[in-house]
Amino acid sequence: MTVLSQGGVPAIGPAIGPAIGPVVMPVIVVGAGPAGLAGALALAASGLPVTVLAPDIGPDALLRASDTRTTAILGDGITYLQNLGVWDAVASVSAPLTGIRIVDDRDGWLRAPEVLFTASEIGRTAFGYNVPNAALVASLLAAARDNPRITLIETRGVVRAVVTADAVTLTTQEQQVFQAKLAVAADGRRSLVRAAAGIATRDWAYPQTAIAVSFGHDRGHDGISTEFHRRAGPLTTVPLPDDASGPRSSLVWVETPDEASRLMALDDRAFAVALEARLRGLLGPVRAIGRRGTFAIEGLMAVAAARGRVALLGEAAHVLPPIGAQGLNLGFRDGAALAEALTNAGGDPGAPAVMAAYARARPSDLVSREIGIDFLNRALLSDLLPIQAARGLGLHALANSATLRRAAMQMGMSGPGLAPPLMRP
Repeated sequence: MTVLSQGGVPAIGPAIGPAIGPVVMPVIVVGAGPAGLAGALALAASGLPVTVLAPDIGPDALLRASDTRTTAILGDGITYLQNLGVWDAVASVSAPLTGIRIVDDRDGWLRAPEVLFTASEIGRTAFGYNVPNAALVASLLAAARDNPRITLIETRGVVRAVVTADAVTLTTQEQQVFQAKLAVAADGRRSLVRAAAGIATRDWAYPQTAIAVSFGHDRGHDGISTEFHRRAGPLTTVPLPDDASGPRSSLVWVETPDEASRLMALDDRAFAVALEARLRGLLGPVRAIGRRGTFAIEGLMAVAAARGRVALLGEAAHVLPPIGAQGLNLGFRDGAALAEALTNAGGDPGAPAVMAAYARARPSDLVSREIGIDFLNRALLSDLLPIQAARGLGLHALANSATLRRAAMQMGMSGPGLAPPLMRP
């Protein structure tokens, strides 16, 4: 295990010598995905020293990075990145989302009208931006390395966590031991730190697999993201910046597991033909298929955002289907809300009052997203007439009411109530 930066200055050699006892720190963030790194920067902005324990955060980490996915970051998520000082580094490789189109592609007799949400309806030039994950992580890592309050420690992983009334003790695979007044679990949906805190989860799965890929096309996307709502699940295209060959978009294509396997086995040309047919000519001829990846569609919701001296962040707290681009945006709101709770921490960032404030701040946001997204996804899978009627009536109402569209747009871009300080312009 090596300390990569301490107070913004690279360290050389072993981080800590053997057998000197636990290293006591105010806050330790376990995990360095986008939500975890942004959360570390947010907590440092509140004035706290923060240590990040995670694999693949060394100087060569980005050379090993293989994530070709993109993420749509909306509204207050962009403001969050601006306030953390990382947005300028990714803005030039990101594409603005000026509109969101929903197309009912179930071929049922209750087919709903197409709905187009435009940012101009709510006085904005864009809902947000489609951001390459690799560029986002690179920008967050660079900001963390330069931050004098953040220490990055690369480890092969945390293998044990013990939560007591006074501290959280973390043991790494290298058998180094750390103690923190507050441990922030940003270690993903199978979070070891969450389990150590005794925070239960509700887990569920859908009979779906998603294919993620980027592709080129001849017709411009005009900054509009399109969701085709199909029986197998949504097929969503999201704008990317043009390259030398022309317009490009990223894709999340949800199918049954068997169909996803069949599509993954196709060569690029055959896959492009299949995709072009599914898009019904929306973007013209499809070309330049990128590297494809798949992931299972699952859901997870922790019963509490915090317990004891552990606070949950990102996928350690919630996992939702890829509808409405809510995943990472929720993780960013976790970090901003936790930073707000810690402004009154005094000398103890893991104090019961602080954790209670964070735990109270998140449920209304998370539960409303879970209910809405789960219903939309299950409605696509169901052939029950009442469910399809409810879904169709909802889309009819959105298509015909500017007031409802504006309300839906505002809800999708931000959480309920007053945004945390780091999400205010």
